[in-house]
Amino acid sequence: MFSNKSAVLLRKASLLLLVLLPLTMTVVQAQGILPSLGDSRSGTSGFQFLKINPDARSSAMGSSNVADANDASALYSNPALAAQMSGSQFYVGHTQYFVDISLNYASYVHRYRGLAFGGSIMYLDSGEMEETTEFQPFGTGRTFRAPHLAAGLTFAQELTNLFSYGITFKYLDFRVAEYKAQTAVFDVGFFYRVGDTGLRFAIGLSNFGLDSSPSGSLTRQSLDGERVERDFEDISPPTTFTIGAAYDVYSIGDFDFLATAQITNPSDNSEQLSIGTEVSYMKQFFFRTGYEFGVDEATLPSFGIGLKLPVLNYNLGLDYGFTNRDRLGSLHRFALKFNL
Repeated sequence: MFSNKSAVLLRKASLLLLVLLPLTMTVVQAQGILPSLGDSRSGTSGFQFLKINPDARSSAMGSSNVADANDASALYSNPALAAQMSGSQFYVGHTQYFVDISLNYASYVHRYRGLAFGGSIMYLDSGEMEETTEFQPFGTGRTFRAPHLAAGLTFAQELTNLFSYGITFKYLDFRVAEYKAQTAVFDVGFFYRVGDTGLRFAIGLSNFGLDSSPSGSLTRQSLDGERVERDFEDISPPTTFTIGAAYDVYSIGDFDFLATAQITNPSDNSEQLSIGTEVSYMKQFFFRTGYEFGVDEATLPSFGIGLKLPVLNYNLGLDYGFTNRDRLGSLHRFALKFNL
């Protein structure tokens, strides 16, 4: 049972969320913060590696977990959910991306009473790539790398067991050969649970921050000989607004059924709809699948599996997610979670 003070706070939080949701959408569209210009904005943002989902569970469910990221991957999906976790957790994820590119992600969430503190790091490694030009399409004999980094610190608070919010500050570092760009952005998220109905809602704003002024130099061959480029246009982070829901559909015996849905509105592309589902057995074995509408090359459902294994007095979690892109190939994601 709630105390009178908690009940009043919950009512205020619920009312605030219901008022802010339509107001926020109206303001961001009116001010051009997140213009809904669809494909006409494609290619207008940098730091594109931030859009690669590092979470095996979420990717298996069609990247539809803004309202149900129930582990330390919440620092990527929705920082508000870090305050809903039952305890502290280490999380390590690996994504085998296209053409031998790899994406690694690690995060830690520490719970203290109604608060959660976290840190995360995402690192994309291109490996050594052979340099080619329009004059030497088979290679110049030189190689280069393109490492990208995002490091974040998160704070989240559970105002009641039904409502929480969270914010993450991130430092971004983007490099291609001698070209580099840095900036700072933040993510903010809100989470609301509708009593004991099994229904949850969440909204989030990701990668909102300052444009970056790139530095460095790039040498390229032209008809007039070698040219050194040192003047670059500013690049913007890929700001994204998301809204989603999760619902515990049914529970029978040792089986539980979960459904999720999410609308994603990126600043540099058209809106996307994602849906997903998870079936669990004894809350230890999981099968997941999902689909992404409005995503280029996404023609087949994604799927994945998960395990929770007791190790001494702790829980060890293992997740795998498979995603296919029509002409580009398949993505494999793996995650290891260790609850403290």
